[in-house]
Amino acid sequence: MIIDSHCHAWKIWPYMPQVPDPENHGSIELLLNKLTLNNVDLATIVCAEIFNNFNNNSYIYEKIKYYPDKFLQLADIDSMWSKTYHTSGAANRLEKEMNKYNILGFTHYVAKEDDASWFNSSDGLDFFKLASDNKLVASLALSPNHQKELRKLAERFPNLNILCHHMSGLTAKNSDLKTNLIEVKESSKLDNIHLKFSGFHYVDKIHWKYPYDDSRWIFEECYNSYNKKMCWGSDFPVVQDSMTYKQTIEALRKNCNFIDENDMNYILGKTLNKIIKTRFS
Repeated sequence: MIIDSHCHAWKIWPYMPQVPDPENHGSIELLLNKLTLNNVDLATIVCAEIFNNFNNNSYIYEKIKYYPDKFLQLADIDSMWSKTYHTSGAANRLEKEMNKYNILGFTHYVAKEDDASWFNSSDGLDFFKLASDNKLVASLALSPNHQKELRKLAERFPNLNILCHHMSGLTAKNSDLKTNLIEVKESSKLDNIHLKFSGFHYVDKIHWKYPYDDSRWIFEECYNSYNKKMCWGSDFPVVQDSMTYKQTIEALRKNCNFIDENDMNYILGKTLNKIIKTRFS
């Protein structure tokens, strides 16, 4: 089984530069086509209510009704671009979305300049306790400097499955890479913190330089700590400017020869499938 842990879909393409077919460039139908062509069994869609798509949660919910065996939803709750970012009442907003949609879990994007102390604030703890009590998956966009607060949170809620987007923001472009790598690897000691094996185009210094040999060592370092606690993700359709959907799989499957064959099966889908089963058990 292959499961894409990180992809998106929008009614209208949200980013610049403009594309000639903004209604189709990020559509659910295009994503489905890529899954089918590449024998990907299931995808968890990370919602992002950004730019002309402030109803992305609703759009995804309505669309995936037609493909119940292919998609699961991670609703966007209070991400850094929202007016409600780290304001009071987060748990109530999560409960509302949880009751409205049949979600696998939620996504929450944290601003890089934020210290992430909100995670362990009164409001934050109410929010994550609700998520933990309902077995929701927390798919979080974090920087390495947020990992200390994340570890505190993970220790408080050991049954909360947490997935960190795109190697938790590690990048070869950052002069603090070694320090950041230590922070991200430290979090592997907690059983409920997982790392998305995705975002080659973000990690490498040159975003289009497939197969990203210059940054492969970063993925290897993280794999040596996380092993099976990693989940492959494509970042489609955002990734289209850097690599094809097939290349997002092959950058892992063909070019990361340091991964044990059994672990590869877990990273490609078995680990996330176990998390999904826990959510809906």
